[in-house]
Amino acid sequence: MLSVENITRDYPGRRTSWLRKPEPVRAVNDVSFSMKQGQSTALVGRSGCGKSTLARMILALDKPTGGAIRFMGETLTGKDEAQLKPARRNMQVVFQDPYGSFNPRHKVERLVAEPLHVLEKQPDAGERREMVARALHEVGLKPADMDKYPHEFSGGQRQRLSIARAIITRPKLVVADEPVSALDVSIRAQILDLFADLNQRLGVAYLFITHDLSVARAITDEVMVMHEGRIVERGRTNEVLDYPQSEAGKALVAATPDLRRAIAKRLQEQG
Repeated sequence: MLSVENITRDYPGRRTSWLRKPEPVRAVNDVSFSMKQGQSTALVGRSGCGKSTLARMILALDKPTGGAIRFMGETLTGKDEAQLKPARRNMQVVFQDPYGSFNPRHKVERLVAEPLHVLEKQPDAGERREMVARALHEVGLKPADMDKYPHEFSGGQRQRLSIARAIITRPKLVVADEPVSALDVSIRAQILDLFADLNQRLGVAYLFITHDLSVARAITDEVMVMHEGRIVERGRTNEVLDYPQSEAGKALVAATPDLRRAIAKRLQEQG
């Protein structure tokens, strides 16, 4: 379904001398991996390791310096926006801060329906409303919520809205960039359960971008550890998290609290 082949991304470096051309900064360095339909993969690493840059290139929001990205049998690299439209139907994104990606002046119906413009056959007003209602129901919200504004929802509910917007076109792949890091630990578990449920019911594949290994343990089949622009370790989730081989993987495991223990502690504190 997704094939990333020797992807590299360079950015202009800072000039240290008027006489010397600045050296480029390599954010992503010769990364290759593939994903199958329905697969759930975590790309983990510390801040600044290049994982969000890689995600942006997979979503065709940034252009690689070298390499190729193929999705559903089509090459994405080097194509203009019109040529990317078919891929956009099958690829969506969930951001860390859903409120920041919503126009606060628009009602939920309009916000959740935003991706529908990439469909080959545009739905009429009635069909659009029906599709929004179905997406809301699938993420645990009510159809009546489509007439509300984003500020009327809690943080967890807004992330559910963001997920509804991502699945409304029935994509094959959802890239989730730190989707639960801003949420309370108990709400975080609910959202991860929702991701898992949608994976089972809709067959959607996930690429989770996160620095938190507890997220990877809770939801994914496979983990890739990224460090200084490279994938330094890859394997089944339990194998990588229980027996990390790379120094970067070991450091992440040591720094990550267990989500299940954190939830149990919070429930105990609440009495």
